[in-house]
Amino acid sequence: MNKLLLTLSSLLVASATAFSAHAQEAKGDAKAGEKKVAMCIGCHGIPGYQASFPEVHRVPMISGQNAKFIVSSLNAYKKGERKHPSMRGIADTLSEQDIADVAAYYEDHGKGAAAAPARTPAPSAKVAELLNKGGCIACHGDNFNKPIDPSYPKVGGQHADYLFVALKSYKTEGNATWGRANGIMGGIAKQFSNAELKELSAYIASLPGELKTVPQSKFR
Repeated sequence: MNKLLLTLSSLLVASATAFSAHAQEAKGDAKAGEKKVAMCIGCHGIPGYQASFPEVHRVPMISGQNAKFIVSSLNAYKKGERKHPSMRGIADTLSEQDIADVAAYYEDHGKGAAAAPARTPAPSAKVAELLNKGGCIACHGDNFNKPIDPSYPKVGGQHADYLFVALKSYKTEGNATWGRANGIMGGIAKQFSNAELKELSAYIASLPGELKTVPQSKFR
């Protein structure tokens, strides 16, 4: 009986701790976030802007991205799970509330901009086989813009060169300044050659998407 009571007590404590942590999760404020994105707009607020590390590629479009994914990504940079000197330096300056506010801002940013209707291209037989092998749609959803969990990214229509670099980063191990530690994505990416990852990236980028680069007034 004592052992049963101890087990029940432990479960109650664990449940209360989990509930408390969930309750304390910072709620993002998009208006507050607008005042906190000065460090972001120099790259993510310029259409076509290219980064040169670890190779030349366009920086990702983040306006319209899921807030929970942005929160998860910034926290991964803070923890070193995503290795990128510039992004870690920025993430380290942000509090939990700052991250929530910036994420809320970018999720809402650009929603009012009209998007031209776009046709969804069918994948080639080879790409369809690769998509099936990776089980990509199972997580990222219809057109790669309806992820099953908001902590997963929308990737349809994202820049192909960025997607390629990002996918390769999940294969990178033992590099102090580049790579991403994610068991699921690492396991998937390592199934493919870089040539196959490039084909997947090109197809996903060709899909109609909700992601945008919306210039901030400073750069208009």
